[in-house]
Amino acid sequence: MVDKTTALGPGIRAVIWVQGCPLHCPGCISPDWIPFKPAIQLTPKQVVDRLLIDEITGLTLSGGEPMEQAIALAEVVRLARQKRDLDVICFTGYRYEFLLKKPADSGVPFFLSLLDVLIDGPYAQEKNNSVGLRGSTNQRIIYLSGRLAGYPFEKQARNLELKIDNGSLTMVGIPTASIASALTDVFQKGVDARSYYERP
Repeated sequence: MVDKTTALGPGIRAVIWVQGCPLHCPGCISPDWIPFKPAIQLTPKQVVDRLLIDEITGLTLSGGEPMEQAIALAEVVRLARQKRDLDVICFTGYRYEFLLKKPADSGVPFFLSLLDVLIDGPYAQEKNNSVGLRGSTNQRIIYLSGRLAGYPFEKQARNLELKIDNGSLTMVGIPTASIASALTDVFQKGVDARSYYERP
């Protein structure tokens, strides 16, 4: 989680990344969030209390795959909006049409009803055109309300922010194609090195 950024949508935003994604898109810039494994576990109220500082005007949800935790994220949005009129952007690797077929008990239909903008579709490394607030051009900007109509999601210049917290480094934003490729290489070298040093 990051409690203050301007890299993932209009205004000053809080960001939540969830752990776990079944899609495994090649070139994913968040490979550490792909495994379904225990991570930081907080209640929706704890998330809101931690992230909803005075300057925040919006909430961005990413991952991992947010639709895998739709019920909890819907509760986060509901509680946050009890305190403030926030806009909400969500990134998903699923197509909107697929999500519309999800049953009510998945939490997805209700979660979708709370979103203002859905950025849908799997990341395609070869379609990263280095422009806009989506990872690749096959992903669509779907306005589920009129709240962010007119914001230039597809043309917005990208910027990255590096956040350091308790010795942990977090990159916030959508990298350009060249940076994404370099990050993938660095990550793979790190995995290879760790595997080498952890051999029995």
